[in-house]
Amino acid sequence: MLPKIIMTPEDIRRTLARMAHEIIERNKSIENLVLVGMRTRGVPLARRLAATIASFEQAEIPVGALDFSLYRDDLARLDLQPIVKSTDIPVNIDGRTIILVDDVLYTGRSTRAAMDALIDLGRPEQIQLAVLVDRGHRELPLRADYVGKNMPSSRHEDIQVKLTETDGVDEVAIIAQSSLKEGQQ
Repeated sequence: MLPKIIMTPEDIRRTLARMAHEIIERNKSIENLVLVGMRTRGVPLARRLAATIASFEQAEIPVGALDFSLYRDDLARLDLQPIVKSTDIPVNIDGRTIILVDDVLYTGRSTRAAMDALIDLGRPEQIQLAVLVDRGHRELPLRADYVGKNMPSSRHEDIQVKLTETDGVDEVAIIAQSSLKEGQQ
């Protein structure tokens, strides 16, 4: 079964513009904001959101990258040896409003791990969550403050986000897991 494209490059661009407007409206002022992308695809999404907000507000917003791999709760169970990447947040987060950015919100476990990693770096005034796609199936009581697209899906499907910065193309697709296994062989 072929992937079904659910967001084109233009859909992604328009969605990020809408999300940028929502962030501006909710926060009244952007002076205290810091966008922090969750590695891997949350980082380019955070940069795009910051650039879009800057184009509307004529002000730059700091953008950081967060590696939360050591905070995952499934490392022992999966016998994973995480590849640790750098965390780079260019400002002190104490007292700031952090907008954590990710590509897909699923069980909520990655978001929880990212929040734990952020708290170890300082004490933000608040943490908000922005995701390009919310696919449901939460295992933790988390919800996104800003959602690009709600895409209810089966646990037997995967939502695949591809971005120009990491994959050479902008698209979001839904893929049956049997297709994933066939494509990996």
